[in-house]
Amino acid sequence: MRFAVYQPPQARFGSVPALYYLAGLTCNEETFVIKAGAQRLAAELGLMLVACDTSPRGLGLPGEADAWDFGVGAGFYLDAQADPWRLHYRMGSYINEELPTLIEANFPARTDRRGIFGHSMGGHGALVVALRNPQRWQSVSAFAPIANPVTVPWGEKAFGNYLGADRGAWSAWDACELMRLRPYPGKILVDQGDADQFLESQLKPDRLQSTADASGQSLQLRMQAGYDHSYWFVQSFVADHLRHHARELL
Repeated sequence: MRFAVYQPPQARFGSVPALYYLAGLTCNEETFVIKAGAQRLAAELGLMLVACDTSPRGLGLPGEADAWDFGVGAGFYLDAQADPWRLHYRMGSYINEELPTLIEANFPARTDRRGIFGHSMGGHGALVVALRNPQRWQSVSAFAPIANPVTVPWGEKAFGNYLGADRGAWSAWDACELMRLRPYPGKILVDQGDADQFLESQLKPDRLQSTADASGQSLQLRMQAGYDHSYWFVQSFVADHLRHHARELL
């Protein structure tokens, strides 16, 4: 697995909090680093940025490269249970355990202050990882997340293949289902463009809001007028997200 790390100047003098970013479908560990423009503010705030790939690569599994929204570049940040994916497509454990352990052993990252955020599929991943493991993640936010994947085509395709036909098992990797059972203890920031081409068909932010209202989750969902699903959207609001994480991590 490949990953990218930005170390702020403060890391020369001691350990700093690490903020992990999860990218969306078809992206890799370079996408955020190149397109989001986050390093300048991360340097000011003293946040390490860690960006990972979106799936395992080079396995040669049958069908893993046949579609842009499943398999290579589309790991969905879950631990697969169905063959042939279950031995390798374990992105949930990778993000929550393996990658932080690797980062903290080789870079000056604090072991007690971690944040996580992401875009689209990565927004789904960030919310799910934090909701499943709130003791390990002290801050969370998302750009245009797939909020309720068990009910939309992207999620149904991925979950059906990775997790199997039993839809009851899917809820363990769905932000709305998890939030309904146990809200995240901190405040969640979500930005969503109202001109996003996937808004109604795949993302469903209204369901995240209604679930937060019902469960008592502290959620700031901001609908941003005129913005689509692109990295121009991420770039426009990434500073707000870094400051949101800094308030919790520093």
